[in-house]
Amino acid sequence: MTTTAPSASAGSTQPGTPEHWVLTLSCPDRAGIVHAVAGALAEHGGNITESQQFGDAETQLFFMRVQVESTASREELVAALEPLAETFSMSWRLDVVGRPVRTLVLVSTAAHCLNDLLFRQRSENLPIDIVGVVGNHRDLEPLTEFYGKEFHHIPVSKDTKAEAEARLLALVRELDVELVVLARYMQILSDDLCHELEGQVINIHHSFLPSFKGAKPYHQAHDRGVKLIGATSHFVTGDLDEGPIIEQDVERVDHTRTVEDLVALGQDVERRVLARAVRWHAEHRVLLNGHRTVIFR
Repeated sequence: MTTTAPSASAGSTQPGTPEHWVLTLSCPDRAGIVHAVAGALAEHGGNITESQQFGDAETQLFFMRVQVESTASREELVAALEPLAETFSMSWRLDVVGRPVRTLVLVSTAAHCLNDLLFRQRSENLPIDIVGVVGNHRDLEPLTEFYGKEFHHIPVSKDTKAEAEARLLALVRELDVELVVLARYMQILSDDLCHELEGQVINIHHSFLPSFKGAKPYHQAHDRGVKLIGATSHFVTGDLDEGPIIEQDVERVDHTRTVEDLVALGQDVERRVLARAVRWHAEHRVLLNGHRTVIFR
């Protein structure tokens, strides 16, 4: 059994105060899971407002996401759920619906993804709290400060990579970070850092990999006459660009499109795909299923 608790910033609800909770869980599939969970919530005055579940026939795992309104305190709900978790060997998490997830954004020089996340947090209620932006260059420091966020310059070179990652990890701990977003951060994280932050790092990249690697992938794609461009957002693992996929999207193009057109369209797709992945993760709609994900939209 594994219980994943939110950060201390989630607080604790006092008995008698209505609160909207989100419960996510996964466990070996067997009869009676939904009945047991719904019953435990009902016994504590829970009114289920949203419920989704999925049983994977291949992995024999069961996944569930429930939103419930209850006057019970966190402590009471946890006490009610812990015996179920033991019985069904559940990995589970209980959090407050809509609580902003403390997020650190990593950038290099491309502004489109960072600007989009900052704008969506401010104007579209993206449920994250961007507690800082880390850049290995200073190019995006003015944009970060425009939105009232703190910018941290951590340069990275071959000789200083270990030191830079130590500084980054210290910042993650200092700021109580729950999610790290690589918003076109052009550095490869080490295996050790990927392991330390497993399940907490989301990346975005264009869809041309592995065909068009390295510099100017859109120029390479244009030269080869591609007909689809797109983007992939995924969790970061030690295997470069091979972590569990959260979201993908594409745009169709034809021979009339210039390189500049492809770059603009590609950046727009990257923005959309990353924003969806971050939102779904922050709303606890993404559950890991081995090398894949279950997304409750």
